[in-house]
Amino acid sequence: MCRPKSKWEMSIEFHGHECMGLAIGYQESLLAMRALGVTRAEDEELFAIVETDACGVDAVQVVTGCTLGKGNLIYKDAGKQALTLANRKDNKAVRVIMKPDAMAEDKAFSELRQKIVSHSASEEELARWQTIQKKRTADFLNSPPESLFNLYEVPMPVIEKARLFKTVVCAKCHEPFAEAKARLVDGQIVCGDCYCGYTRGW
Repeated sequence: MCRPKSKWEMSIEFHGHECMGLAIGYQESLLAMRALGVTRAEDEELFAIVETDACGVDAVQVVTGCTLGKGNLIYKDAGKQALTLANRKDNKAVRVIMKPDAMAEDKAFSELRQKIVSHSASEEELARWQTIQKKRTADFLNSPPESLFNLYEVPMPVIEKARLFKTVVCAKCHEPFAEAKARLVDGQIVCGDCYCGYTRGW
């Protein structure tokens, strides 16, 4: 009999590879769900606000069930490894953000990371980086989430449930799109791609 895949294995499968970023989203999702006493969302009873578009968001989707397609995953472009998870059933929400020292780097690691980022690392350095990152990821996953993240109760965010909209056709490119995104130009309905905005500085 086959062993069911773990949530971590499902996260890796969905994301395409194992990495530290994925581990961050995985751990913060588990911590937030435990704090709220909830299980994976089947519909929109939960919603998540993520503050980066990095790897961890894929784990958030797998673990919490909050997805872009269901409309209960909200992206806030703040560049922070933070997750707000909210439960519509009891109007409770928590925000989880990584502690500043959760991924401390020594000088050698920082120098190696800089070489990786600047694409100047040798093959040997690339291999060493992959080995180090694999160990760091494993250590991160084996650490208590409370040691890695700060968790706060926060006021329930006001996020409307996903809505269905009528489909209209753009008068310029003739592509169908949601009516809520429509613009009017010379009496004709156009999409955002075809709309040329007008502004005088306001």
